Amino acid sequence: MTRPVDANLSAWVESQYAHCAHAMLRSVSAVDLVKDRPGFGHRIRASKGSVIASPVLGSYDPDPDYFFHWLRDSAVVMDALRLLYEDGQVSDSALMQFDDFITFSLELGKLDGRTLVRDRSWRNQVAADFEKFLRADVDLETALGDAVAGETRFNPDGTLDISKWGRPQNDGPPLRVLTLLRWFDSVSFEEGLDERAATLLRADLHYTQRYWRDPSYDIWEEEKGLHYYTLSVSAAALEKGADWLENRGDEVTAGSARVQARIIRELLDNFWASEDGYYRSRVLEGGARSTKELDIAVILAAIHAPGDTPRHSVRDPRMQDTLRALERLFTADYPINQALPVHRAPAMGRYHGDVYYSGGAYYFSTLGAAEFCFLAAAHGEPREWLARGNAYLETVRTYTPADGELSEQFDQKNGTQTSARQLAWSYAAFISCTNARRTAMNMENQV
Repeated sequence: MTRPVDANLSAWVESQYAHCAHAMLRSVSAVDLVKDRPGFGHRIRASKGSVIASPVLGSYDPDPDYFFHWLRDSAVVMDALRLLYEDGQVSDSALMQFDDFITFSLELGKLDGRTLVRDRSWRNQVAADFEKFLRADVDLETALGDAVAGETRFNPDGTLDISKWGRPQNDGPPLRVLTLLRWFDSVSFEEGLDERAATLLRADLHYTQRYWRDPSYDIWEEEKGLHYYTLSVSAAALEKGADWLENRGDEVTAGSARVQARIIRELLDNFWASEDGYYRSRVLEGGARSTKELDIAVILAAIHAPGDTPRHSVRDPRMQDTLRALERLFTADYPINQALPVHRAPAMGRYHGDVYYSGGAYYFSTLGAAEFCFLAAAHGEPREWLARGNAYLETVRTYTPADGELSEQFDQKNGTQTSARQLAWSYAAFISCTNARRTAMNMENQV
């Protein structure tokens, strides 16, 4: 017998959803925000169409500097904007914001790092103690043509990030493909926007087809190798993109995309670690084992890139086993998960041994686990999955302050918010989780 849905939880979810809708939009086209980076000699104003990870200006004092347009984060946020538009939470201004996002993204694709190599005057503006953080010329010289889409992040004024970072990162283009395709399915665009969105989509599909085999940095920008998350979103983008290409008459490219998607799906099978009972998140260069193999990124792959078949989806028993393994991990690792009441699930982090800020629980990790459960329930899995998703949301409610603001993390010892404040991804995760919950509950009510 399943536990009845708590009406108080449902009321809180809808209230928090409305807050997240408003809060997330602070990061979209935040043209009123200006970030000074005196150490780099920078003064950066966000451009229309950019999506900053957090509108709180920090310099690791203690707030981190998240005044960047990440390809991954921006795709997640723009997908949540689509959900808000479909739900009537935002007006037709969302179409203009999407239009600006397309324009901004296309302009990023024109960047050429060689211009920064030829004109070295900008280096004279960098403080001596910041020179160690700068990209080398050989790195900048690779940022041109289709390879620009492998840049992890950009300045929100549309310029290249000049700091050392984990590059390339190959999850951004396929995530953007999936976001664009969902917008195409949802909205009929005017001719000009349709053409520009199609241009960006084709470019991202091209990047995905060309580079998915190459080692890249993981979703957390820490280790280089082949990653379950990146490969999963790449397969989904090529599968869905093939349908779109075929409908537009490009059967040759569509056929090639489908073949590559099948190859990736078969490669993902090899990430199953039978001795451990979970999908490994990564295979590092040289085959070295990582301490981060049990990683919430695998669960995020299932919700960000749902496939058409049960394998590698929320319906995959191995994927469900991976979630259970993560639950055991974080129950053991986090003091706030000790002696949980029966109506709450464990707060979820990224992986064992995380040292970033508190190294604690993440809102988007815990919400991702909840969304996984709701999607499983909506796909006909046992009814207990709905209750399980609600249990995760009860944990999120426990550690959400009265003002509804969501940071990146909440501390694993005392639940206080840490890391980036007002994280756009946290709000987007709540929006998509709520959407999945509504679908699951509607199906439950029809039974």
